Amino acid sequence: MPIIVNLDVMMAKRKMSLNELSTKVDLTLSNLSILKTGKAKAVRFSTLEAICKALDCQPGDILEFREEE
Repeated sequence: MPIIVNLDVMMAKRKMSLNELSTKVDLTLSNLSILKTGKAKAVRFSTLEAICKALDCQPGDILEFREEE
């Protein structure tokens, strides 16, 4: 899939654990883990907004588009 999820990178930059982020954005650990590993097929704007607020970042810091080669 050409959409890359860089959630783990932003979490590392902010020194935030998956548990802490899960609590802040009110998502289950399993759903957040699916998103973090890039296995999610979709993400709600409300979820993306909550993650951006918690990590103090922009959507483009988390999501990246790469052409398939």
